[in-house]
Amino acid sequence: MHCADFLAGSVGGAFGVAVGYPLDTVKVRIQTQHQYTGVWHCIRSTCKNEGVKGFYKGMSMPVTTVSLSSSVVFGTYRNILQILGQPRHRSVDARPAKLDIFLSGLAGGVAQVSVMSPADIVKVRLQCQVVPMQGLAAGSPKPKYRGPVHCLLTIAREEGVLGLYKGAQALALRDGPAFATYFTTYNVICEQLSPPGQTRPDWKVVLLAGGLSGTCGWFVGTPMDVIKARLQMDWMGERKYKGFFHCITDSVRREGAGVLYKGLAINCVRAFPVNMSVFAMYEVVIRLLRPST
Repeated sequence: MHCADFLAGSVGGAFGVAVGYPLDTVKVRIQTQHQYTGVWHCIRSTCKNEGVKGFYKGMSMPVTTVSLSSSVVFGTYRNILQILGQPRHRSVDARPAKLDIFLSGLAGGVAQVSVMSPADIVKVRLQCQVVPMQGLAAGSPKPKYRGPVHCLLTIAREEGVLGLYKGAQALALRDGPAFATYFTTYNVICEQLSPPGQTRPDWKVVLLAGGLSGTCGWFVGTPMDVIKARLQMDWMGERKYKGFFHCITDSVRREGAGVLYKGLAINCVRAFPVNMSVFAMYEVVIRLLRPST
């Protein structure tokens, strides 16, 4: 087992959450709520009504769990890559096949769903819960969720433990292909921009490859990201969707096929600095723990 990869993935994932969380809140809101006319309208409304705090709702849960889920992604990726490469490569320094990288990334993305899904639904519910900046007026209804732990327990109590896994099918279909694209793009860019025989990419290559790989991954993953968020929010009010496929068909019928790429622009803008940070921190930890390789 590559313990260094689990630790490095954990550190990189937590750092990435801190960098990208405000734009993630905006993305979730425009995907699930119809009162916003666009990204800037959502940002202005959130600032005006909730202040800066509004962009960081529910962040404590993702910082904790994304550390775990990222360690699962990177650890699974490295271990599956080693298993797939063993029958083919005699040298440990041989470059892995692109198909092996793609399949390992796919496995890593799907593997982390069991950890990620409960935290993700808590994050989405809290991000979409609007609390005025000046506090609650007399007689106004209190927010349903008081914080991440209360939200987690409330969902489990009202919707059952399986309620924490609403949208898990869409999450798996988002993260499997997205991480497959993510790791393949990163390795291809690093390979193309590194001199022959160099086993570790330069830092400028790491930053560029990390940013571009994140952008490509979100281009692939955004359609299922929209469906996931809508399924997770469906129990907040009157139920609209009967299930995964009904959510897809109903959303496309009502809003057109373009709805599946709602939030794509902000996903890509957010993905570049976030994944630069993730891979930079990953490489820092790996090079500290394995300086001779």
